Amino acid sequence: MAIVTGSGDDSLTRTGGQIPGSNGAPAFVISGPLPSAIPVLIAVPHAGRAYPGSLLERMRNPGFAALRLEDRYVDLLAVEVAKATGATLLIANAPRAMIDLNRADDDIDWEMFGRGASGDVGSYTPGRRARSGLGLIPRRLPGIGELWKRRHDETDLAARIDGIHQPYHGALAEALAALRDRWGAALLLDLHSMPPLAVRGGQPPPEFVLGDRFGVTCHGSLVGSAFAYFSEMRRAAAHNRPYAGGYVLEQHGAPGEGLHALQLEIDRRSYLDSRLAEPGRGFAAMAHLLTGLVRRMAAEVAALGQLSDAQRWQEAAE
Repeated sequence: MAIVTGSGDDSLTRTGGQIPGSNGAPAFVISGPLPSAIPVLIAVPHAGRAYPGSLLERMRNPGFAALRLEDRYVDLLAVEVAKATGATLLIANAPRAMIDLNRADDDIDWEMFGRGASGDVGSYTPGRRARSGLGLIPRRLPGIGELWKRRHDETDLAARIDGIHQPYHGALAEALAALRDRWGAALLLDLHSMPPLAVRGGQPPPEFVLGDRFGVTCHGSLVGSAFAYFSEMRRAAAHNRPYAGGYVLEQHGAPGEGLHALQLEIDRRSYLDSRLAEPGRGFAAMAHLLTGLVRRMAAEVAALGQLSDAQRWQEAAE
């Protein structure tokens, strides 16, 4: 992992992993002040835009498909929030089209590969997400269909897991543990963006969706604080539906160990232009809103980290 220290050694930027076919481009970048300023890590797994030429050549409609797969420019929001709050920041450079970091490394659709199911990587039976077309390597999208011109090679899959997936999750686990060890508790805010949700029951769709795997990956007081903040800001938010969180939360959320994980989905219309392609007029306001959220959550997590184990269990029970 390459390391670059900031001025006065008060910050640290590290790059890790490697994107296959990219002449050594790092798979992710992790940065933050030393020592950590707040017990929050913001992670962005789906906004990567480092597309190797070999990957684009294999895609049927690379421009349109990439735009649909990406959490478009949500990483730019994360950068602004981290600057303002001192949060640790983990951003994936590798594109979701190459490998989905919010999927288990065995959630594979083996029909995408020339040799069929492998005895060495993954399982013979694809998981639910792979069957839907959005497994470890995305296969299809609604309105677009199949994403690839031809089948993939098993060697490509192994290189993506070894070069991107494993080091990303290793770095995430290490950074969260370091925050927990310093503060007594740590929060992972897994940042995503979503296409506009449909109107239901005559009510406007929520602008945000908070996911905690239905109460499994984050202390209830933190979730409640997040909803209270959005209510105070007069912004509509939903809980776990339609997005409850995926592999990232399942893998890294362990409230009993002081590791809390919350997924936040943001309506792309709130910060992108009308084509949902470039930052729009709402970008600065959204960055400001998220900064307030992270500051509030940081104070809550720090307070939670000060409690004894018995006090935490009592709060959870209440």
